[in-house]
Amino acid sequence: MLVYKLFEVMVNKEDFTTRFDSFVKVIGLSSDPLQGFAEMWYHIFLWFVFSSVLVHAFASIIAFFCLRKHKIGRFIPVAIIIMGFLGPMTGGSITSVAIAGVYRAAGFTMAPLYAMVFGIGQTVMVLVVSFSRILATM
Repeated sequence: MLVYKLFEVMVNKEDFTTRFDSFVKVIGLSSDPLQGFAEMWYHIFLWFVFSSVLVHAFASIIAFFCLRKHKIGRFIPVAIIIMGFLGPMTGGSITSVAIAGVYRAAGFTMAPLYAMVFGIGQTVMVLVVSFSRILATM
């Protein structure tokens, strides 16, 4: 019973009943400060998806022009674009939940600009790990 009461105090019902902003409103940074858990997660997640797709689209354009005469290699840009969506949908949603959970547990409100920084920061961290030799040492 004590655990249930503690959980009830920690989690507000308003956190999960919010209406999500449109994609244009999130990318335009034109929303009010984010107070609920779901709002924070949604904004961070959308920024991660947007920045990841942008980076992967740039990489697929380069790959297409470099491999356009190759028999099979011309299809590699399609795989790059798919990974641009698949990464944020799996690992990105989990890390966005973790960031929003820490903010919500601390009782902070999050400015939309901070959501942008956290979303783009996740993409930058993926790029750093991808281009470094960190994974090879594990």
